[in-house]
Formats: sequence, structure tokens, C-alpha cells
Amino acid sequence: MRAIIDKLELTHNLSDEEFMALLKSASPADDAKLAQRARKLRERYYGKDVYIRGLIEFTNYCRNNCYYCGIRRDNPNAQRYRLTAEQILACCDTGYQLGFRTFVLQGGEDAYFTDERLCALLQEIKQRHPDCAITLSIGERSKESYQRLFNAGADRYLLRHETANKAHYEQLHPAEMSYNHRRQCLHDLKAIGYQVGCGMMVGSPGQKTEHLIQDLRLLQELQPEMVGIGPFIPQHDTPFAQQASGTVAMTLRLLSIIRLLLPNVLLPATTALGTIDQKGREKGLLAGANVLMPNLSPTAVRKKYALYDNKICTGEEAAECIRCLAARVESTGYNIVVNRGDHPNKRGTPKT
Repeated sequence: MRAIIDKLELTHNLSDEEFMALLKSASPADDAKLAQRARKLRERYYGKDVYIRGLIEFTNYCRNNCYYCGIRRDNPNAQRYRLTAEQILACCDTGYQLGFRTFVLQGGEDAYFTDERLCALLQEIKQRHPDCAITLSIGERSKESYQRLFNAGADRYLLRHETANKAHYEQLHPAEMSYNHRRQCLHDLKAIGYQVGCGMMVGSPGQKTEHLIQDLRLLQELQPEMVGIGPFIPQHDTPFAQQASGTVAMTLRLLSIIRLLLPNVLLPATTALGTIDQKGREKGLLAGANVLMPNLSPTAVRKKYALYDNKICTGEEAAECIRCLAARVESTGYNIVVNRGDHPNKRGTPKT
């Protein structure tokens, strides 16, 4: 296994057979070696810096019916909400004072938020905070919509592909959702000029090691600026309520592999990882991650954005959350910085 890890560090690639061996047979000692190599590589590009993104979960209405998601359209127990533009702007203002220089607007696929409404909001955020980046995470839209939002001020877009295997995608989503359209959206976003994030759930129902290898090949093909992965966690009001969660060990292994595969990628230690392990985010940073996404949403709505069960930090005020997180990060030997945290290939690149 040592030779495989050496090869991955040196060439940033493996054969399918080598990926299979690493994913299925790595020992705890191998995982420690992977993490050590991943940390070395992330420090080559990012030093000890950890970037924070202020997450604003602004709507939990969604037109989709994904089988794993607590805000799926047909969940009658979801307590629906939409933040007003004034509430969203207030979250950004608070976040700016706390040192955030990226705001992530995340929500379900909510038809209320038209291009017109979103463009006006993006323009106002940029007017108030011109030194900040805006990331959108609002699902599948047309290429024309993505272009309008980009022109209005959006810098980045997160759209998890969830799985790169078509049959597996169809196990996780209803028939009206299209694997091919999800892939096309990612390519459209890249073509427009966004810093693009994709990613998958680790341990989702029906996932095989072969699927994870396909996920890694998709990352090589797309060359995203960010990869967001986290363990699958069931939500009690979904068809997958009784399915087992993904594991910390496999999530950490994949974080390290992705860092070695895409050396300068922006790689979050996700809230889901912190949910299944009290020290999950710290372990993620020590496995090669360099981004955290604390919640800036109003505390009154955080429990309502219930994608999965037992989500952490639903009751903390933003200032309390960032103080706690800063201490956690320092315990790993890294430091939160006040910085937009752009991908190295996009720093100083004017939007066209």
C-alpha cells in the first residue's frame, strides 16, 4: 500500500485497480500516511490557512423529491420558510463584522427565487461588501440563468453531483430528475467562469467502491475548484430513514485521496462530518481539508433546514459559533484567516 500512496502523491493519479485497493484495503496506518501526505500537499499551496465561508440557508422550499433529503418536496413534516432579502443582507452584514469574506447562499430549488430576485440580492450584497465572494448553492438551473447570476455578482457555485454512476443516481433520485442534466449543469457552470464545486455523499444507500472510483474520475475530468464530500446521514422523514450512515474513516480517506488527486483544490471539512463525529471537522482538517462553512443563518430557522438528522450548531449565534470554531481549528495547528479564499488559479482573475 505504501507504493500506491507514493505513486498517488507523485503522479496525482492511480489506476482503477490501485484506487480499489486503497479504498477497500487501507489500514489505519495507511490512512495516517495518506493524511500526512495530504497535509504536506495542502500546506504547499495554502500554508496553515483555513478559509471560512458564511453559510446562509435562505429557503427550505424545494421542487425536488430526492430520497435522502429532509427538505424534499413530499415531506409533510418539513417546516417551510424563506428568508427575506433584508434578513439575508443582515446575515451578510453580521458575517462581515465577524471576518467572513465569502457568503454561501444555499437553498432548495425554490421557484420563488427567480433570476430577477436573486440578481437584485446579489447586486446589493456586492454593493455593501465589494471585497467579498458570493457562492450560490441552489441546484439545477438553465445555463442562461447561471449566466445572469454570474453577471450579477456570483463568483462560485456548489452543485454536488452526488454520484457519478447513472444507475446509482437513479437509486437516490426520482425519475423526473436527470443524471445527464446534473452533469451538464456542472459543465455549463465551468464554461461560464464560476469557481465550481461538486462532490458526493460517502456511504449513500447502494454505493459501491466502483462508484467512488467513478466519482474520482469525474473530479479528474471536471477539475473543480472545490470538492465537498460528507458522510450520508439518514433523515427520519425520508425513504432512507432506516439506512446506515456513511463512516468517518471512509470520508477521511477520501478527503486525503482527493487532496492528493487535486493538490490545490479547496476542500471543506463539512458539517455532516462534524455531526457524526464530535471531532470530525478537526479530523477533516488533519486529513487535508482547508475550508469550513459555519452557519450564519438566523437561529430561528436553522433546525428547519434539516437535510439530515442531528445536525450540529443549530442553536448557536454566529459569533458564538465562530469563537468555538476558531479554538477547534487552532487545536489542529491551523488558523482561520480573514480572506476570500479563492482557488489559486482564480486569484486576481477579473470576471468577464
